Amino acid sequence: MSLTGHIAELAAAIAQEVRARITAEHPGLARAWVCFGAAGDQAVIRSAFNVQSVARLAAGRYRVVFAEPMPDDTYCWVAFARNAGRQSAMKVAGARVRAEAKTAAFVEVICTTTAGTLSDSSDFNLIVFR
Repeated sequence: MSLTGHIAELAAAIAQEVRARITAEHPGLARAWVCFGAAGDQAVIRSAFNVQSVARLAAGRYRVVFAEPMPDDTYCWVAFARNAGRQSAMKVAGARVRAEAKTAAFVEVICTTTAGTLSDSSDFNLIVFR
């Protein structure tokens, strides 16, 4: 067998191993994610995975409800927010301080200005890992 044949055979074997090892339960894969934005007094979901709904609780305050709840509340989440268009004011995504704002069923997140004032975002993104 030629060197090219050996390399092709090795690549196929590696691909098979990777497919066998990385399953939907792998901890490195997102368990939920959502891209949404505020439109008036509502949160509008643009695209999502394992997210049932996003509720706008107040200006800059949102509750993301999972379609399939997490096993517990020890998951990790990452979020970021931005302004639409050419606005220069920065937006910051963060967590609520209250312990009950993060459960297996939902997580509450906030969006603020750099001064700490709650503010809606037209583009808010959340990713959850477990």
